Amino acid sequence: MKQILQNLSDGQILLEDVPIPKNANGNLLIQTQKSLLSTGTEKMLLDFGKGSYIEKAKQQPDKVKMVINKISSDGLMPTIDAVKSKLNQPIKLGYCNAGIVSASSCTEFKVGDRVISNGNHAEFVRVPKNLCAKIPDNVDDESAAFTVLGSISLQGIRLLNPTIGECVVVFGLGLVGMISVQILIANGCRVLAVDYNSSRCNLAKSFGAETVNLSEGQDIIQTAKSFSRNRGIDAVTICASTKSNELIHQAAEICRKRARIVLVGVTGLNIRRDDFYKKELTFQVSASYGPGRYDPSYEEEGTDYPVGFVRWTEQRNFEAILDMLSSGLLNVEPLISHRFEIDDAKNAYKALDDPKSLGILLNYPRRYEEDLNKIEHSIAINNSFNAIKGKPVIGFIGAGNYASRTLIPAFKRNDCNLKTLISSGGVSSVYHGKKNGFKNASSNAQSLWDDNEIDTVIIATRHNTHAELILSGLNSNKNIFVEKPLAISHDEIDSIEQTFLNKNLQLMVGFNRRFAPLIVKMKSLISKIKDPKCFVITVNAGHISSDHWSQDPNIGGGRIIGEACHFIDLMRFLAESKINNYTLVGLDNNQYNNSINDTVSINLSFENGSFGVIHYFSNGHKSYPKERVEVFCGNKVLQLNNYRDLTGFGWEGFRKTRSLKQDKGQHACVNEFIKSLKNGKDSAIPIDEIFEVSRVTIDLSESLKN
Repeated sequence: MKQILQNLSDGQILLEDVPIPKNANGNLLIQTQKSLLSTGTEKMLLDFGKGSYIEKAKQQPDKVKMVINKISSDGLMPTIDAVKSKLNQPIKLGYCNAGIVSASSCTEFKVGDRVISNGNHAEFVRVPKNLCAKIPDNVDDESAAFTVLGSISLQGIRLLNPTIGECVVVFGLGLVGMISVQILIANGCRVLAVDYNSSRCNLAKSFGAETVNLSEGQDIIQTAKSFSRNRGIDAVTICASTKSNELIHQAAEICRKRARIVLVGVTGLNIRRDDFYKKELTFQVSASYGPGRYDPSYEEEGTDYPVGFVRWTEQRNFEAILDMLSSGLLNVEPLISHRFEIDDAKNAYKALDDPKSLGILLNYPRRYEEDLNKIEHSIAINNSFNAIKGKPVIGFIGAGNYASRTLIPAFKRNDCNLKTLISSGGVSSVYHGKKNGFKNASSNAQSLWDDNEIDTVIIATRHNTHAELILSGLNSNKNIFVEKPLAISHDEIDSIEQTFLNKNLQLMVGFNRRFAPLIVKMKSLISKIKDPKCFVITVNAGHISSDHWSQDPNIGGGRIIGEACHFIDLMRFLAESKINNYTLVGLDNNQYNNSINDTVSINLSFENGSFGVIHYFSNGHKSYPKERVEVFCGNKVLQLNNYRDLTGFGWEGFRKTRSLKQDKGQHACVNEFIKSLKNGKDSAIPIDEIFEVSRVTIDLSESLKN
């Protein structure tokens, strides 16, 4: 299918052929009929992409700080590679979509329903149910495509809470501003619309607003004073986009005492206290379509808010806009300035630079009339692929940051046959598949299990999917390399262990730190000492928001299972002995109103008398080293900082070694896995250690609940 993407590094618009997404639980697969370009958000992204690296940095100073911190911890070149990788990866464009349901995994919608969604510009989109709404029969697809944008206008107005007869000013007459004008007038308000564009001012007049045409030198202050009958404006909604702080000042200046100002667009926010203090004005920023936006439980998991407590969610705002379109209170036909076919997408984006452009619609042909169950979710992206005999044939599931920047290049360096790359939405599999020479890109993991040529599968997906994918792979007689963790429950580990023991296959978890060059050096030094050893591993992990998927016990398993497992494995490797006792103590997060406990100390003891502590802390400062490993043994000490500096204290013949760049052993980990496949040897990590570490990690995580 065709999908519109943008390369952020140069702003280039791409029309790519990508796999049709496979539907997921709680989602709809929608065949697009129309989609609407956002003259605000998409124009901003277009301009951002065209800017130089310096211009991009100026627009995102917070990201610059993150880059500086990464340089201090990881080194210059890895940071440059990471920034380039982020900017070169194409992003999906669009969020105003109207189409027909092709597949549904929820009871609220059925196949054949006409729906709107915040889906991208693509022939098929997969969208969670709470981000969709049914289109009334008397609303055409072109009008319906304005729904999501209209909901942005509506949410800003809900925050204004206007009453009949109030005087309201709308700054900015783009699509959001134009729709805001109509909604306010339908609400019984008197509207004064402000813009530099004469044709847009005239259009606002046709909807019933009075206007201030700034290009003609009209005075907003005097006009607003007259418009409000010398009482001052009751409310202001700002739908414009500007870096200037002057617009906020003007809005405050025209308001009466205790008036309301809501920001829907983008402005400078250096607010003058005196403007707001004297009049006791209220100022609020509107968050997109309404309550539920950016809440994973609402948007991704489909958990609705009780209507008795949250009357207007983003989905219910969608429905309200559709009702206004159906009743004729909202008319978007005059807002349409351009129509393009999806194949002419590049010219559609050029139209964004036309001052006369307003509503730019994309039309999609019905190319998929056949049974959708027969549609392939895979496409060929490299016709020159020929498998080299004697080398593993690889299928990859997952094309996120770690997979694309680390794992895929590591397997490519080992001259593996990279055959099929799977990503949930299909876009990442095409981009990274082409970049790394894969034969196929797909959105359906079943294509790996059915391919007899593929003998090895790499799993780099969210943690709750690992066990199911491992079992599918083992039952399809595939060797498995899974990015940590192995699983997130004991039942899953039991199933994997039972299945694996009946197979003559390789199973390896990506515990890469044991393969880091300076860890290998450390191990060679301490292995000569037979005395028990003491370990201190300090991880300055940093804060991750409690609503991040990795913190969800049902998806990521939490940070102990998802991340601390690395360091349990590392200590197990250095101790060269089974773990015979383990305990965990964590901060009492109730004192901080935080339900996530990811600041803990883990104590491990081993059968050979060694013991150690893992300090996994999320409450430190970024300037402190992220990871430190210390070993005390035989009246000697080794200290490793960030896998770059290894220092010895009391070691004859060894004092210090430093690497030019950080190396956590990712490439060496993959190298050893491939060697074991080629040579028919046992796993590079003994399988009993993999199961041992995985079970201990889950026990420790569960102890937090007690």
